[in-house]
Amino acid sequence: MSKEDNSISFGVGLLFGVVGGVIAAVLYAPKSGEETRQDVENVITDIAQKYTPEIKEAKKQALTSIDVIRYRLEQQYNKISDSIKAKQLAKAKEKETTDFEVN
Repeated sequence: MSKEDNSISFGVGLLFGVVGGVIAAVLYAPKSGEETRQDVENVITDIAQKYTPEIKEAKKQALTSIDVIRYRLEQQYNKISDSIKAKQLAKAKEKETTDFEVN
């Protein structure tokens, strides 16, 4: 396992630990259901507001990567398609030439 994989695993584990701690703290707090739901809503809203720019940037990067991959795949597909068509045309010409010479 590489150092980068270890860092990613540690980051994911840390994130799950924090989320689990927050959930446990909210669920075990001596508050009514309404207060607990309000607290959960506030935490989620705060997290969403805090990380919105990062989420938007990640989405933008993902969509850009998808577009680049799609473009590259289309290029490869067109190359393969053109190659197949060229081979088929060459075979057809060869057959036409062979048939013409035989007759």
